[in-house]
Amino acid sequence: MTSPTQDALIANTGQAPVLLEARNVVKHFPIRTPEGKQQVQAVDGVSLKVRAGETLGLVGESGCGKSTFGRCLVRLIDVTSGQVIYDGEDITAMSRKALRKRRMDFQMVFQDPYASLNPRRRAAATVEEPMRTHELGTDAEIKQKALELLRVVGFDESFANRYPHEFSGGQRQRLGIARALALQPRLLIADEPVSALDVSIQAQVLNLLADLQDDNKLTYVFIAHDLAVVHHISDRIGVMYLGELVELGESTALYNNPRHPYTEALLSAIPVIDTESEVRERIVLTGDLPSPINKPPGCAFAARCRYVQDICIKEKPLLQMQSDGREVACHFPVA
Repeated sequence: MTSPTQDALIANTGQAPVLLEARNVVKHFPIRTPEGKQQVQAVDGVSLKVRAGETLGLVGESGCGKSTFGRCLVRLIDVTSGQVIYDGEDITAMSRKALRKRRMDFQMVFQDPYASLNPRRRAAATVEEPMRTHELGTDAEIKQKALELLRVVGFDESFANRYPHEFSGGQRQRLGIARALALQPRLLIADEPVSALDVSIQAQVLNLLADLQDDNKLTYVFIAHDLAVVHHISDRIGVMYLGELVELGESTALYNNPRHPYTEALLSAIPVIDTESEVRERIVLTGDLPSPINKPPGCAFAARCRYVQDICIKEKPLLQMQSDGREVACHFPVA
């Protein structure tokens, strides 16, 4: 819920305050290769802001670093360098004790709900666990709150004593969402929460997330590889490629008029149902994906870009604001 100060800011500027900010976040993983010790550059200098109450979508193909970045945002993994500022506090500099208390404010919904749920713990106990960990009430109050959360995500009391294997994939995801809501967070990082679900179940989970956001004034970072899904739920979209943010802008504008060649290729892969009203050129990416260990000196997308020129190979483009308010990392943004 917004505070009076936040409400005043919205009234005066038309914008909610920044709740989450990533400042040049880097995450490298050390590995051993025949050549010796090297670094996998999973996230390589990502900066962005998320305002209270909005949904920021992060999209990109598998291996682009979006899930790693999402985990950095809630410090499930520590950053190599950079800062994550949550509500004015640098959580990357917090002690484990301070972070444990602060973590109540931000939670994560994982891609594979079955892997993130304890198979030996019943549904009600799963939702109760974080409240017990943080001592949020008496035993009776915690049990009652868990049943209320199960009802919020669409379960009646008969589901409370079921184990995860007794739920369908969509039901397990809803159980994971109920657990994430147990601490009444302000921010949810949803890491590909619908990618493993059937289309009809995807719609149910997306609608549930939208309803929960309206009811609880939540802020979302929604991670997915499907640009159509991200467009459906997001206010703004960030596109990642090989650990870097290559485009960031308002959802509908980016979806209708991509400025980065990689975003253009992602958009072209979305199936078009009504071919009479829209004809979309399918862009097939050629060339090899650069290694995240030995990234090229210029644009990481240059080897696969159909607009590539000499400067793209030699000089890395910076993420810069365009005249339409979009941020694009490209020497020759698509018109």
